[in-house]
Amino acid sequence: MASFKSWVSALRPRTLFLAVGTAICGSGLAYSKGQFDINVFVLTILIASILQILSNLANDFGDSQHGTDTTGKRVGPQRTVQSGAITLLEMKRAIYIVAALAVIVGLLLIYIALQFMVIWYMLFFLLIGALAIIAAIKYTAGKNPYGYKGLGDLFSFIFFGPVPVVGTYFLHTHALDFVPWLPAIGLGLLSAAVLNIYNMRDIDNDKASGKITIPVRLGIKGAKKYHAVLVFGAIGFFIAYSLLYSINWFQYLYMIVFILIIKILINVFRTTESRKLDPYLKYTSMTTFLLSVAFVICINI
Repeated sequence: MASFKSWVSALRPRTLFLAVGTAICGSGLAYSKGQFDINVFVLTILIASILQILSNLANDFGDSQHGTDTTGKRVGPQRTVQSGAITLLEMKRAIYIVAALAVIVGLLLIYIALQFMVIWYMLFFLLIGALAIIAAIKYTAGKNPYGYKGLGDLFSFIFFGPVPVVGTYFLHTHALDFVPWLPAIGLGLLSAAVLNIYNMRDIDNDKASGKITIPVRLGIKGAKKYHAVLVFGAIGFFIAYSLLYSINWFQYLYMIVFILIIKILINVFRTTESRKLDPYLKYTSMTTFLLSVAFVICINI
């Protein structure tokens, strides 16, 4: 039986910052409009975390399934299935359990948030929830995983940007408006940037195993230019939101976090060996979370 330490490693808790940050951003935007439900807030953070954990487990399972970690060139933490710390059967059971938990929490969230609205809204969110679960699993697991075809960035942008931020905002406000879209796109771009660092770090391993990512397609220099576009694009969308909706100077204070984001970007460009990009994966994820929290605080003071 797998040890507790092995399961913690498989869950990869450091990756939860991005997921939680999107739920906080959507809730904070709703609060700024005078609409906030504590139950929705808690459940959206919970479902975002569960879906991220599901993705992590499926990624561990899928990379082992496709032999991605057998090249000996992988830089990050050792995969638990590939190392033998967790068996394929144990991991498959864990994926089923977490997926079932996602369904339960998702249904509860939809019922609490939308029980007094027309049924079409509930059906729409049920569809979005189902797609989120499928996307979390199909990144590297199963036949024809989209992560092996260079589509991971697109799905990361969608499911760590517009879907959770705009979705959370709507679950609080029941309003379809433009308010959440700019920061949602900004967080989506930064989420894609996190994945891009991950893929730049593992570019040699991915080439050897046949995993086609954007860095594999563009080369490391092209991937770094693409990374700069993602980062500056994200900053631009947050600035656009503030120019449209912020009234007082102190509502711009969250932009101090941009200094950290740009500093990380500079260090990424200065790093000549792809394997040495590993620390910036964590730094970018945590800084994106910090930006989300700082943004929410500033727009609500």
